[in-house]
Amino acid sequence: MAHDHPHDDNNIVGQVPSDPVLRIKALESILVELGLVDPAAVDAWIESYERHIGPHNGAKVVARAWSDPNFKRRLLANGSDAIAELNLLGIQGQHMTVVENTPTVHNLVVCTLCSCYPWPLLGLPPRWYKSTPYRSRAVIDPRGVLKEFGVELEPDVEVRVWDSTSEVRYLVLPQRPPGTDKLGEDELASLVTRDSMIGTARVLATQGARR
Repeated sequence: MAHDHPHDDNNIVGQVPSDPVLRIKALESILVELGLVDPAAVDAWIESYERHIGPHNGAKVVARAWSDPNFKRRLLANGSDAIAELNLLGIQGQHMTVVENTPTVHNLVVCTLCSCYPWPLLGLPPRWYKSTPYRSRAVIDPRGVLKEFGVELEPDVEVRVWDSTSEVRYLVLPQRPPGTDKLGEDELASLVTRDSMIGTARVLATQGARR
């Protein structure tokens, strides 16, 4: 088609969906046509993941803990209750335990059996979190795994690995980066990434709103 309409190239580039998007749209159309999926339900799920579910929620929890010592104490004592104060609990997000990174302790979360994960706080689990190599090596060689993610720890830093299950899910409270004392909660939340709340990354003061 590009050869038949050469002048249309500039209008088409950047507008044609990628192959995965096309496949998803085609599958959705078939399921809707067969009456197996309600388009309104699909729209509701999309809105939920765009607005109500994702790492921006976990980042709010972290930012509040960094800003409010009393909230931090409650969060570490009973993660579920403290997170409920912010109305951020939900399905796959209950029974939360929060573990804190410190200068002497680094926490790493894994699910060795499947991919138990706090969806409301972190969104959909990344592919690597569900992979067999991560699930096995995070337990056997956590320092090696962290190094592959770019987190190199001093020998005297203890690594604690937490195995999420359907009964308990973990959220890492990362260390607050230096030089952020004057930042408000929204600005702090913009620094927090999904991976830092799993334990495979540190929070950097320069990473902006990347998640």
